[in-house]
Amino acid sequence: MELELILSFIGASILLTVMPGPDNIFVLTESITKGQRNGIAISIGLSSGILIHTIAAATGLSIIIQKSAIAFSVIKYLGAAYLFYLAVMAVKDKKPVIGIDAIKSEPEKSFLQLVRKGFFMNVLNPKVSLFFIAFLPQFISNTGFAASYQMLILGFIFMIQAILIFAFISVLSSKLTGVLNSDKFWNITKWSKVSVLAALGLTLAFSKK
Repeated sequence: MELELILSFIGASILLTVMPGPDNIFVLTESITKGQRNGIAISIGLSSGILIHTIAAATGLSIIIQKSAIAFSVIKYLGAAYLFYLAVMAVKDKKPVIGIDAIKSEPEKSFLQLVRKGFFMNVLNPKVSLFFIAFLPQFISNTGFAASYQMLILGFIFMIQAILIFAFISVLSSKLTGVLNSDKFWNITKWSKVSVLAALGLTLAFSKK
């Protein structure tokens, strides 16, 4: 695996993780309303679920990539189309309202229960699987490890950076609320997200086996 590809993957992963979306907004809200402990536990669960999607993508896509150039092309263009679809959906995103009005009367859950909650939230979301099927192949090198092993490595890297960023959001939750409720911040991040997804789609569409 080339260092340049890994660095590009890390950069794209960080950009996609820090941009406001359902997962990090949920982590932020949990941290604000129920404390950093809950936010960090949910973060670990959400991020660890990534490995399941990575394994699924690695085992299926690696076989397709190795056995059939036509099948690879079909997967490639479908993946690019899905990334463009996400970019279009991102254009329609509305600014979320982050507040502290959530119900706090729920019984306190253990750290492990919260991790499990985040894990299943991620694993049971089919959109995450689709995203990784579209996202991972464009960072696979033709040299070095087999494609399946490369995908597993990339998935692990994505998981680690997601845990770190989500935990950071949890720790700074009280200070980030005002920032995320800013119209200017939301517009900047929304169009950045659109640009990143569209660029990933173009990269995938013009990539070669």
